[in-house]
Amino acid sequence: MIKYRHTTLKNGLTILVNRDRASKLAAISILYKVGARNEQPTKTGFAHLFEHLMFRGTKSVPDFDIPVQMASGENNAFTNNDYTNFYITLPKENLSTALWLESDRMVNLDISEEACLTEKQVVIEEFKQRFLNQPYGDEQLLLRDLCYTTHPYRWSTIGISPQHIERATLDDIRSFYALHYRPSQAILAISADIDEDEMIRMATEYFEDIPDNGGIIAPVAREPKQTEPRRLEVERDVPATDITIAFHMGDRLSRDFFLGDLASDLLAGGESSRLINRLVKERGLFSSVNAYILGSLDPGLFIIKGRLMPSTTEVEAEEALWGELRDLIDGNITDYELEKVKNKFEANMLMGEINVMNKAMNLCFYAMTGRLELINEEANIFRSITREEIMDFSRRTFSRDNSSTLIYRAKR
Repeated sequence: MIKYRHTTLKNGLTILVNRDRASKLAAISILYKVGARNEQPTKTGFAHLFEHLMFRGTKSVPDFDIPVQMASGENNAFTNNDYTNFYITLPKENLSTALWLESDRMVNLDISEEACLTEKQVVIEEFKQRFLNQPYGDEQLLLRDLCYTTHPYRWSTIGISPQHIERATLDDIRSFYALHYRPSQAILAISADIDEDEMIRMATEYFEDIPDNGGIIAPVAREPKQTEPRRLEVERDVPATDITIAFHMGDRLSRDFFLGDLASDLLAGGESSRLINRLVKERGLFSSVNAYILGSLDPGLFIIKGRLMPSTTEVEAEEALWGELRDLIDGNITDYELEKVKNKFEANMLMGEINVMNKAMNLCFYAMTGRLELINEEANIFRSITREEIMDFSRRTFSRDNSSTLIYRAKR
């Protein structure tokens, strides 16, 4: 169990603190409630661009990394479709350095023509290298666009096209910063062996005077219910064909999230899982297989996929994947399998509570969902899941009308 205290400043910043008496380090995580879901269809990739820009420096700190290193710390960040997270670990005695740096770049980021041009070029090159110029690079881009018609989940964090970042003006970038990188759109979490009151006092000192300027954030478009199967077949210069089938499912706070997570682990949770044993080792249809959920804040996707062996036909492979899904619909789940995946979830959660940074990040994440108490309740939720619930979830989710199939075919 992660113990915590939290408060909200007058400017809207949420502060959470956890005293970790076993750690010599302090971890600070600051989550901004901005991801690809908050972008416009004609201006995508901005949240990812800011992941880069935030390390460029401010008017008072030209290089963010130097004071972190001087304080014997490390820092990094990540962006996804729902949020952006920046984090620092350093000796607890140097916590004030991290708070000073994060508060400074929340309000004083140097968004100059030179800084934007440099980072735009970095992001554009990353787009080309990771998504356009390597085998299977655009596979996830195609899948998202196939599955979503309206919701901004239809594009990846990197964006729809590198041209969106290339065309971004200085005013576009500054407006995005003012709207999303401000106290009411941020959650700050600290985990360290420091008194809780002291951590709150320190965070308040650095952040309370930051004004919460910015406009109203537009609501995210809702994805309409899918009512018929979708299919896309493409041919690429890759060594083997991939088949991916995706299904719409519930959001992060729904019980379907937990059911989908457990069902995906039944199918592909490790080397002894069903998909590996049956479709790779026994039948030799695929060289690799997987099943997973996106875990999105808004209704997301359950995905099952496989990479075909040269002797496997596409029809044979697709039917094999559907056969495994039908097995879940029929309730062919042993008590041993169910207990094994539940134990795995519980072990992973307990291991996550050991690391000081994991605790800070998890506090931020669960606070963002609006259900902070879930940080200590999810193990019990997984424990409560029954075979009948997995059957019901599978029946409702794995239907042809709710499926989107991507055939990513190797050139003959």
